[in-house]
Amino acid sequence: MSYQANTFNVMIASPGDVASERSIIRDVVYEWNAVHSSTRKIVLLPIGWESHSSPEMGASPQTIINNQILDKCDLLVGVFWTRIGTATDDFASGRVEEIEKHVKSGKPAMLYFSSQPVAMDTVNLEQVAKLKTFKESCRGRGLYESYDSHSDFKEKFYRQLQHKLNQHPLFKVTEDEMITEVTESKTPLPNLSHEARVLLKEASLGPHGKILHLRHTASGTNIQTNAKNVIASNVRREVAKWEQALDELTVQGLVVARDQKGEEFKVSNLGYQIADMIAL
Repeated sequence: MSYQANTFNVMIASPGDVASERSIIRDVVYEWNAVHSSTRKIVLLPIGWESHSSPEMGASPQTIINNQILDKCDLLVGVFWTRIGTATDDFASGRVEEIEKHVKSGKPAMLYFSSQPVAMDTVNLEQVAKLKTFKESCRGRGLYESYDSHSDFKEKFYRQLQHKLNQHPLFKVTEDEMITEVTESKTPLPNLSHEARVLLKEASLGPHGKILHLRHTASGTNIQTNAKNVIASNVRREVAKWEQALDELTVQGLVVARDQKGEEFKVSNLGYQIADMIAL
């Protein structure tokens, strides 16, 4: 079933040594969409420079990435392990530039640093030092998260992504926005009493669309539909209201008598159409 939803771009800012984490972020985002998007009316689209940028001339590579991707993203997820990336004109790396500019714009960012063990003879010590400087600069400017394994990262990111989407005002969808589509019916709603509307709606919800009008010497009058007796008491004033409601539905052609005694009625095709328009 199709539905309308607000779409938010989730940018993944990460250097080349955390490819597994990038895959985890996409998997978590797709899983969130599968579970929550239809009820929240929110769809998240994971994007990154390696998959969503295209060739362009006339500016520096990072400026092109900023224009094509960063400026269009709503939430940024940054992940680092041993590398910080290639320096730009004004920042320690392109990923750092993306994070700093995104934060400056006032949009939310989620930042993660890996504490997984690494063989030091396989890393660039200059990159490690620059990453340490950047990490220390983040202290006091907000919260970041550490993780010690891929499974730990996935668990933390999934839980914290839900918190972010539930709490940040950017992702608050108003009641008007949650209405997917309202179509005005071309079938006019007839003038019906409240009791007639209740009786028709209740009958339309029953498995057979049946209304029974039964009179008993001992127990009085019952009007039953969908396994319920709509007459609350056998005070004549109360009974008269519901008998009139049944008469209204019959005259309007919304229910049809199925026997000569006038004891069994069924909702007509028009009756179902009108019932679907009634919100009680």
